Amino acid sequence: MATIHLVGGEKGGVGKSVVARLLAQYMIDRDLPFIGFDTDRSHGALLRYYGDYASPTVIDSYQSLDAILETASAQPERRILVDLAAQTHQPLSQWMEESGVLELAAELGIAIRYWNVMDSGQDSVDLLERLLDQFGARLDYVLVRNQVRDGEFVALDNSEAQQRAQDLNATVVGLKRLHPPLMNKIDRNGYSFWAARNRTDAGSDTLNLLERQRLKVWLEHAYREIDAAQV
Repeated sequence: MATIHLVGGEKGGVGKSVVARLLAQYMIDRDLPFIGFDTDRSHGALLRYYGDYASPTVIDSYQSLDAILETASAQPERRILVDLAAQTHQPLSQWMEESGVLELAAELGIAIRYWNVMDSGQDSVDLLERLLDQFGARLDYVLVRNQVRDGEFVALDNSEAQQRAQDLNATVVGLKRLHPPLMNKIDRNGYSFWAARNRTDAGSDTLNLLERQRLKVWLEHAYREIDAAQV
């Protein structure tokens, strides 16, 4: 079965693009063929770090969005990875509703998974509520608890939203925060996670031995979490 992985979460700054990059690297390391689509006009993380696998998508163009489903139908052996920029939910959901995307995907045997990236704030919980109100059981959910702020998700744990999602068989995964100076160095160099982990050429801004080890430990933990989501 072909699968479209939508990496979203309407709030900015929760780490959607990092999760999209992480999933791209996971698929590469696990030999899972995929095609990426990047909706972020200003940043384009998939295009910057995994440009050989991704192409740009115009979020307010039905023709551009149509290519996502058409590619999944034409190449069912490849997973489809879509990095959704902040403030893209409205045009995406309008396209899905007006085009009958979920109904057509079901007819074609294409699964659609929504990786809802969240921080520990109440606003992430509120946005999850809205997502569930709109799509209910029509989507397959993965709740990504990203520790960009802290590791205590009290608001989410005490919410009805998380229980609603789990009642719909949502998978919950936790993503630890990578040491910020290390992430900044990776981004500054424009490294994929593979390049950051493996490049050892001399240079003032190249990752040192312990930085590569910290990245390795972070990736191993993240991969164990992603394994549970059965990508």
